[in-house]
Amino acid sequence: MRDHDAQPVGGIARRLTGILKARGIDPRTPVAEEVEPSPALEAAQARIPARYQDAVADHPAVTAWVNEVAAAGRRGPDGAPGIAQGRSLLIVGTTGTGKTHQAYGAVRSLLAAGVRLRWKATTAADLYADLRPRPGHDGERELQDLARCPLLIIDDLGAAKASEWTEEITMRLIDRRYTQMLPTLVTTNLGMADLRAHIGDRVASRLTEMTDKVILDGPDRRRAIAAERRRLTAA
Repeated sequence: MRDHDAQPVGGIARRLTGILKARGIDPRTPVAEEVEPSPALEAAQARIPARYQDAVADHPAVTAWVNEVAAAGRRGPDGAPGIAQGRSLLIVGTTGTGKTHQAYGAVRSLLAAGVRLRWKATTAADLYADLRPRPGHDGERELQDLARCPLLIIDDLGAAKASEWTEEITMRLIDRRYTQMLPTLVTTNLGMADLRAHIGDRVASRLTEMTDKVILDGPDRRRAIAAERRRLTAA
């Protein structure tokens, strides 16, 4: 993975920490630990894949982003904050470093904090499969719904086979969210140079401006878990 232009995590965390401290919020305290699990979180569990239903956003930069989004939310009639305009996150790392875990953990933390949240999640491959033209399916309406959703997870961007059509779809989706400044959680295995080659300069440029980049390092956790399971079985 090439990522020579990545912003250090410390820089992201320091910027967000300054914003939160100015608002009297302790950025070190995970939002989800301050409140009891909410009905919204319980309802969302059915939509979260089984493997990520206990996901926790424990990376410092992701936790800081959660706090910033929760603090900036507009209050609704019931007093609960809702998603407002805000920064997005580009979570980058090799296979198995926990990118999807952090993304779903962020959603769970926001819901547990009582944030009024309409959210959607898709992988890049599923996005293109769902929107591909076919009889009886209104892909345009579905694309617009994703573009307007207050919070969107796009998992594994750059993993699907690229074409002029996929580049156009990605451009339209990202450009709408970029223009409206809607928070978006994007995960990818690719560094920015490789991602730019895959999705095009126009999309990569918008992602560079709208997101803070979080780098996840370390070994493939799936392989480590499988190896430990084999070790325990053999013992």
